[in-house]
Amino acid sequence: MTPALRASRLPGAALLLISAAAAVVGGLSLTSKAADDTINATQIRTMLGAEIGQPVQGLIWQGGIEMKSAADNFGGLSGLGFTGPDGRLVMVSDRGNFVSGQLLYDDAGAPMSLIGVTVTPIQNSSGRDLTRAYTKDAEALAVVMREGVPAAVRVGFENLTRVADFTLLDGVPSGAAREITIPDWLSDTRTNATLEAVCIAPPTSPIAGSTLLLTEGIIDDDGQHSAYLLGRNDKGPLSYISGSGTNPTDCAFLPNGDLLVLERGIAFLSFNMRLFRIPAADVKPGAHMRGTELLYASGADIDNMEALAVHPGPDGKMRITIVSDNNFNDWERNLLLEFSLPE
Repeated sequence: MTPALRASRLPGAALLLISAAAAVVGGLSLTSKAADDTINATQIRTMLGAEIGQPVQGLIWQGGIEMKSAADNFGGLSGLGFTGPDGRLVMVSDRGNFVSGQLLYDDAGAPMSLIGVTVTPIQNSSGRDLTRAYTKDAEALAVVMREGVPAAVRVGFENLTRVADFTLLDGVPSGAAREITIPDWLSDTRTNATLEAVCIAPPTSPIAGSTLLLTEGIIDDDGQHSAYLLGRNDKGPLSYISGSGTNPTDCAFLPNGDLLVLERGIAFLSFNMRLFRIPAADVKPGAHMRGTELLYASGADIDNMEALAVHPGPDGKMRITIVSDNNFNDWERNLLLEFSLPE
C-alpha cells in the first residue's frame, strides 16, 4: 500500500508526472499467458547507472522486469515468496488474491518474463473467498519450510490485522486459512499501517523457525517500529529503528540468519526505498534492531517497492528480489528488481 496512509496521498497529477518521467527502461518485450489475460514483461537493464553484473552501492545489480496486464485483478503486489528452485513464486495483492507464476531468466541470468500466471482469491478460515475490502488487505508473505521443502505460505494482513497459513499444492496456495495466534495489541489495531512484514528465520539463525512480525505504523514509546517474535523458545517483543523518511514494508532472512528489511517512502514527489541488513545475533526478543544500509534509491529507477524475498538464482547463488505495488493505479508500476550480494 502507498505510504501516504499517515498523511495524504500524492495528487494524481503529480504521480502521473513521476510515471511519465519514469517511462519503461530497457527494450525486450515478451508475453506469457495469464489466468485472465496476458502478462507483458519488459526487461530493465540498468539501475542507478549500473549495468547488469555491476555494483550498485552495497549490492550487485542483476536486472529486472516491468510487468503489465490488461486483467483488472493483476496488481497491488505487496508480498513475495519463492516456492520452488525453478523460479516458481507466489505474491499476494492488497485486494485479497494470490498471484502465482514462474520467473524465467535469459542466458545471462537476468529476469526475462513471468509465465504460467494464475490469480486466485484468498480464502477465510471457513474456506470462503474474502468479500469485504477490510479483510482483503494482504501485505506480507513468507514461505513455511518443512524438512527443507516449501509446504505453506504465511500471510500477514492489515486493517483486519491477522496472520494465517495456507497449504501449498504444486507451489500454489490453496484451501482455507489456518489462523496463527498473534499478540492482542497487534490484532486489536485495525488500520492500514499495521502489519507490513512477516518473515521466518532459517535453520542457521539463533532464532531458527521463529516468525518475525514487523509493523509499519505502530510506534512504541521510544519512537521505534513495534515488532514481535513468534517462536517456541524465542518469543516476545522487539523493535526496529528505520531510516529517515522511510518505513519498513517487508523483511527476509539471508541463509546465514542475517535479516534484510525493505523500507519505502515518498520524497520530492517521488518514491524512495532503502534496504538494510541486520546481523543475525541482533534479532532477538527485547532487541532494538538497527541495520546497515545496503541500497538507497529514488525516482525513475524504482516505484512503490513493497515486497522482498531471498532465493537461489539460476546460477544457484542467492538473489534478492524486490517487487513494487502499483495500487491498481495507471501512474504506478509493477516492477520486479533483482540484486545479489558481493562475493
